[in-house]
Amino acid sequence: MDDWRNGGFGLYLHWPFCQSKCPYCDFNSHVAATIDQSRWQRAYLSEIRRLGNETEGRVLNSVFFGGGTPSLMEPELVAAILETVRATWPLANDLEVTLEANPGSVEAGRFRGFRDAGVNRISMGIQALNDADLRQLGRLHTVAEARAAFDVARATFDRVSFDLIYARQDQSLADWRQELSEALAMAADHLSMYQLTIEDGTAFGERFKRGKLRGLPEEELSADMYALTQDLCDAAGLPAYEISNHAQPGAESRHNLIYWRGGDYAGAGPGAHGRVSLATGRWATEAPKAPGGWLERVERDGNGELPRVRLDREDHALEYLMMALRLREGLDSERHAALAGRPLDERRVTDLQEMGMIETDGARLRATTRGRMVLNSVIASLAGE
Repeated sequence: MDDWRNGGFGLYLHWPFCQSKCPYCDFNSHVAATIDQSRWQRAYLSEIRRLGNETEGRVLNSVFFGGGTPSLMEPELVAAILETVRATWPLANDLEVTLEANPGSVEAGRFRGFRDAGVNRISMGIQALNDADLRQLGRLHTVAEARAAFDVARATFDRVSFDLIYARQDQSLADWRQELSEALAMAADHLSMYQLTIEDGTAFGERFKRGKLRGLPEEELSADMYALTQDLCDAAGLPAYEISNHAQPGAESRHNLIYWRGGDYAGAGPGAHGRVSLATGRWATEAPKAPGGWLERVERDGNGELPRVRLDREDHALEYLMMALRLREGLDSERHAALAGRPLDERRVTDLQEMGMIETDGARLRATTRGRMVLNSVIASLAGE
């Protein structure tokens, strides 16, 4: 069960609170009038110690505070968590500690507190560089506030990433070209660009069902926006190392690479997922989504998880296939064969090669630019579906 070493080991901490719920968001985020951060601190520290007991001695490569809006956490809470992390696991020399932030919750003093606690990378949810579209997306900040927050982050941290959403309502290809050009000029070392998707259970999803979400782009325009993103980012020295993520060489998200390379990650917090390889097998972990329910479970049982699910070899191999093909580096077909107990179907591989969807280089198999645009179909074919 040492396969996880190919990807590394990380810790994900979910902070479930936001100032408001964005209409496109299907993440586990909640709005609360008051938050007892000392109570949350006790729960997080309890979970970290529990997870540490079963992964004792592993070198921890990354910590990721996700949400929600973790920049609403008090720096003292982040400091207490990271102090406990340092006492629980041996740390990699290049430990990456990322904290997600929204521009509306950025204060210079708070960011200095996060830095002093041990955070060394910020991931900022800017989402648009257009005030009208920010309002349409339900964001509370303006473009001016986003740029000011980014400047604070750049002055405080060596590594800063931010997110943008494209294929928005009534957005043209020229609009996206201008906006992405502005984003690239801001000198971030990492950019995440996500196509707007309409998810069930969101406000946008309900509007879409009623036929009231107008101006969404046709599939061809969305594809053109994706292609333009690749061209502009390549020219700016931020190639796509993953289907939605672009970085300067060396600035890739080490934590997310653990996911995509099939490593292990422990998850703590409401709705947090994990993958942990133990002597008894590889286990999928998940926590209940309701913040209050998670807190009560930790306080009552000393364990915030729902019952674990053991992944068999085929499950593990399929997850690795699905995640690794998102990466430009692709997957190691020999590693996949070892997990699955058999090699990929040679005929399917050959067919996809002839269609220009994948390419191979020794044991490495990766999706081409064309293949990444229809990646789900490529994965389904290789998986034998």
